[in-house]
Parts: sequence; structure tokens; C-alpha cells
Amino acid sequence: MTALLSLLLLGLLLATVAPSRLARARWPEREPVLALLVWQMLVVAVLLCCVLSLLLASAAALPAWRDVVFSGAPDGVAEAYGLAGREGWGRLSAAVLAAGGLWTALSLAREIRSARAERGHRHAQLVRRAPELPASLLPRQRAAKEPLVVLENVRPQVSSLPGPRARLVVTTGALQQLSDRELAAVLSHEQGHVRARHHWLAQCAQALATGFPGVGVFSAFRDQVAVLVELAADDRAARRHGRVTTALALAELNSEVFASCPPRQLAQSPARVDRLLLGEPRLPRRSRLAWTLAALTAPVAAALIAAAPGLSTLL
Repeated sequence: MTALLSLLLLGLLLATVAPSRLARARWPEREPVLALLVWQMLVVAVLLCCVLSLLLASAAALPAWRDVVFSGAPDGVAEAYGLAGREGWGRLSAAVLAAGGLWTALSLAREIRSARAERGHRHAQLVRRAPELPASLLPRQRAAKEPLVVLENVRPQVSSLPGPRARLVVTTGALQQLSDRELAAVLSHEQGHVRARHHWLAQCAQALATGFPGVGVFSAFRDQVAVLVELAADDRAARRHGRVTTALALAELNSEVFASCPPRQLAQSPARVDRLLLGEPRLPRRSRLAWTLAALTAPVAAALIAAAPGLSTLL
């Protein structure tokens, strides 16, 4: 039972201590892509702890299942886990963890279904309101991946519609107000969202936060993803079109530049403009490598804890 208790303890620590410290750190503003990786690995490690704990708890609760789990294992491996005679504790743990897993799957399915319905509705609206620009009028790489749709609207707006039929949407007001370079910068920002599949990440984060509102790591993950994907897309646009150009476009259109963002993200526009104009350097390569290794260590540690009793027997 030591492995099961250790996994539960590790999952608890990763779900409580790590998110608060990571959320207070300042370096993610300089490395949003790396920060997204760290947050993803943290959540993966928490979920992995739950899955492995469920596997061991089920093996403790059901002797027949324990024989299946350890079938083919060398002699002494099953005994090393100390699961025999722990049926009561195993049933309780397995029931709680299984209920959590089922609820997670239902929340994710509900979020995906809702997002697909919303995207389908928006696609239908775009088809009714405006045709796609002819491919001959667009750069080849843009026409091949994300067709550009222009809507008649005096309000300057630029947004993206992700999914299998991804689209970039710009209003006539934005075409009139933005210079060519500024328009290219905001379109590059929206392309960054589409090509990095940020909507998938946002859906998973929202599903976990909605399904488990009392679990701090999932709420923090959702909030941080909402911020970091915008910073990552800003950096993509800045690398291609310059920080000043991207900042000017964002400031000129204010919150309406990224009209596809939720309200809590739109409120970040002034801070994002300041960040672009300040242009802080990236973290040193050694620091980036250290954070990457630290991020990968969390799920690896969960796997090693689960395998430790069996490995100790073999060694």
C-alpha cells in the first residue's frame, strides 16, 4: 500500500503547493510557451497520480483484477505492493477515484460537444454573412490553411474560428483602421491560436475547472491558459512583424483587436501592450532547460513511484 499512499500524497502536493507557487512566478510572462508546457505537465502528473492510484486501489479491492494486473510479473512483485488483505480500503479508494475519472470524462465530453456546437453556429453565420475571399487575392500560405473572411462592420474586429474548417475573420472597419503591417500582425496572432490548437487546450482546462470547481490546480490551470495563450500568440506576431507594430495594432484597436477572447482576457490588453513595448529578454537557455526538465520530472516521478515496489523486488 506504500505505492498507493505515495501516489495520493504526490498528487495532493502537486495539486495544492505547486500551482500557487507557479502562479506567483514572474518568468512565465517572458516564456509563455514554456509556461504552458509546465502547466500541462503539472496537470498531467496530477491526473496520472489519480489513474495509477485507481489501478492499484482496484487491484487491492478485487483479487481477480489483481491477478490480471500482475499476470506475467515475476514472483514476489505482486506481494511487494502489499495489496492483499486491503479490500476495504481498496474499495473505498477505487470508488472515489473511479467516480472522479468518470466525472472528468463526462465534463470533457460536454465541453467538446458545446464547443463544436458553438463553432458550427459561427461557421453557419459566416457562410450567411460573407463569402470567403478568392484565393487569388490572398498569399498562398494563408489561402491554403486559413481562408480569410471579411465582414461588413464599422467596428474594427479581428478574430479566428478554430477547428477543421479554420477561418480568420476581419471586419471592414479593421481593414480601414489598420495599416498593412498592423493587419498582418493581428492576423499572425490569430493564426498562432489556430495552428497551436489553443482551443483544445482551453477546452480541456475549462472542462477540468468546471468538473472540479473545488480543485485549485484545475482552476489555476484554466486561468493561466487563458493568459498564456494570448502572450504566446503576441510573441508569434512580434517575431514576424515586430514588437512595436504588434503593440500599436493592439493599442489602436484596444480590446476589439482580439474580439474572440473572453472578457477577462480583453482586460489584459494594456498589460500586453506594455509587455510588447518593454521587450524583456527571454530566459537564459540554461533556465529554460531546467524548467523543461522540471516539468517532465513530475509525471515521470508518478510513474516511478507506481513501479518502485516491483523494481525493488527485481533488483
